[in-house]
Amino acid sequence: MKAILLAGGKGTRLRPLTIHTPKPIVPIFDRPFLHYQLDLLKQVPEIDEAILSLNYQPRRIEELFGDGGDSGLGIKYVVEPSPLGTAGAIRYAGESLRESVVVFNGDVLTQLDLGAVIRLHRERQAKATIVLTPVDNPAAYGLVETDALGNVLRFLEKPNPDEITSNTINAGIYVLEPDTFDRIPKDRPWSIERSFFPSLIERGETFVAYVDRGYWIDIGTPEKYMQVHRDVMDGRYTVPAFAGHAASAWVSPEARVEEGAAIEGPCFVDAGAIVKAGARIGAYAVIGRQCHIEEHAVVEQAIVWANTRISQEAVVRGSIVGRHCHIGRSTLVDCGAVLGDKSVLTDFSRS
Repeated sequence: MKAILLAGGKGTRLRPLTIHTPKPIVPIFDRPFLHYQLDLLKQVPEIDEAILSLNYQPRRIEELFGDGGDSGLGIKYVVEPSPLGTAGAIRYAGESLRESVVVFNGDVLTQLDLGAVIRLHRERQAKATIVLTPVDNPAAYGLVETDALGNVLRFLEKPNPDEITSNTINAGIYVLEPDTFDRIPKDRPWSIERSFFPSLIERGETFVAYVDRGYWIDIGTPEKYMQVHRDVMDGRYTVPAFAGHAASAWVSPEARVEEGAAIEGPCFVDAGAIVKAGARIGAYAVIGRQCHIEEHAVVEQAIVWANTRISQEAVVRGSIVGRHCHIGRSTLVDCGAVLGDKSVLTDFSRS
């Protein structure tokens, strides 16, 4: 069985972080985001290959993941000649497939029981199965309505308050039958939500929903990207560093924290980082590899990517700082600032 990961987006909502880093490989703690989706696929032994549908900076992704190596999950790369939309990308990547295929949107993080979704798809002999997730504010999303048997009835984009009849939205995870791909036009943009799925409903084909009430998030905005890290540190989602140690301070054995530095959990300090005497790493801080946090600097509720220097008495709070940045002495970075790679803030700046 194969899986298609739609990893071709430019990540415009995460700019400037994604100018040099495609969204599928933005780091979640010490690992590229795409690793977490691949880990989920590996939980289903019959999935033996992930097809990465790429468009934006494909070489950066291929260099990082290679052919899958000894992981037990082969990786194949398909580069769209131009952006083809969600359905167009699926047809282009799955042109030669003849068996059921799992599809993931490239910005979804979840701890879904994927095996259960595949079983439902087969039990119902469905042409398509869509995973739905409940949300608190369905008016901000497109709703998916189902009947009592889980058959999908309709999609409703950005509903008015009086139109809301459910709170389940498209979670961006599907099981599809390739014999339906011929209705997707070749080599032109086509939407799976607005065109492909409605065609299944119109034709009366078996199209079912699997409602998952576990952890789910779209990491595609700075706010959600920061929330993922908080959720992990609070124990809502499990990653290796915090497995069984939620709400703790995780400091790599290869980091150097000088005497007199303060480390307050929950936080994360990656390998090669140096935290100087008098510095404070506060709650919900994430310090990337080879970062330098100098004397009396403060980092709290913030994410700092690798190889960045936070100078003496600088404060970084509630913000995201990219790779190879330099934050000058006594500088304040606050209030949700997002700094791209190689940003330089001179001494005593305010952001």
